Amino acid sequence: QVHLVESGGGLVQPGGSLRLSCAASGFTLANYAIGWFRQAPGKEREGLSCISSTDGGAYYAGSAKGRFTISRDGVKNTVYLQMNNLKPEDTAVYYCAADQGFNMVVAGTNIRYWGQGTQVTVNS
Repeated sequence: QVHLVESGGGLVQPGGSLRLSCAASGFTLANYAIGWFRQAPGKEREGLSCISSTDGGAYYAGSAKGRFTISRDGVKNTVYLQMNNLKPEDTAVYYCAADQGFNMVVAGTNIRYWGQGTQVTVNS
């Protein structure tokens, strides 16, 4: 059975950092494009970043560019999202998602596998 489990969320002060993890079971993450998304209360889901299964290339949305870094560890079957210089507007539930089409994951549509989410709160 396929599972994605996010962890690493929490409460952090503005300017702080967090590293989110997306651990997979039941399949090999390296064979899939993995994306990170977030949803704040009352707002639509927003795609942040995606890492390719083929060449490790990455996509970043404007809100993530320069502050967030996506990476994968094939041995641990885990994808990470390093988030630096966090701002109050980064407060949201963060999700990882996996599918075999990079462009599909970037677009955030028809993705087969989703985690349950982890809460990130940026507040002084």
